[in-house]
Amino acid sequence: GFRRTEAIQSATMKLNLTIILVISFCLAASAFGVNPQQPTVKKVATVDSVPSAFRKDSAVVQSRLFRDVNKVRGGAVPGWAAYNRALEDSPLIAKACTSLVGWALGDLLTQFFLSNAAFDMKRFITLSLFGFLYHGPSGHYFYNWLDSKVEGTDGKSVAMKVAFDQIIWCPLFMTVFFTYLGVVNGDSFSAIGNKIKNDLLAACQGSWKVWPIVHAVNFRFISTKHRLVFINGVQIAFNMFLSLIGNK
Repeated sequence: GFRRTEAIQSATMKLNLTIILVISFCLAASAFGVNPQQPTVKKVATVDSVPSAFRKDSAVVQSRLFRDVNKVRGGAVPGWAAYNRALEDSPLIAKACTSLVGWALGDLLTQFFLSNAAFDMKRFITLSLFGFLYHGPSGHYFYNWLDSKVEGTDGKSVAMKVAFDQIIWCPLFMTVFFTYLGVVNGDSFSAIGNKIKNDLLAACQGSWKVWPIVHAVNFRFISTKHRLVFINGVQIAFNMFLSLIGNK
């Protein structure tokens, strides 16, 4: 009957999300494939080498999963060198645009593959702008700050960063996300409060199932400069979950 059909649809949706999430993670990790000819760490013994959350974060620590900026398996990556120059020259704008693309693709895939309704342009623009206005800029400052406070890529440092990200940053981020959607939709503050009360824990639980392992790779192998592009590579799938829970 109806309940059986609903259960099948729910199971199918979860399976599709899981498949897309695994593919996104594999592609993001592959994009930062190991290049054994590069040095693991390039140290510069100057005070200015420590990245600041309030200036351009030209990374002195070379990602161990980061290839030559001009080479990957099979040849050059179109636009990759230009993207790295943008990260050096205008890191805030570059990361905001990176998150705009990540959130746009996440909702686009959600509406095409997980929704039977007509394409919702307002929702697409709303979520894309959230990536540009908040996710990218906040990620830029937050990860620069976190890397400056907890230095190193040893197991203890990585564990501390993952814990802080998921216990402190995740609830704050989700609260801003639900508040943003409520304001854009013209909801009352009481309605926004109820949305946060009802869905915040579910959103955080969804995050805790995915991001600890992703961030373990992120904080262990990826340089500060490239954190947002790696995160967005995985987050395209997770944004599908947020798109569903945020618009239900």
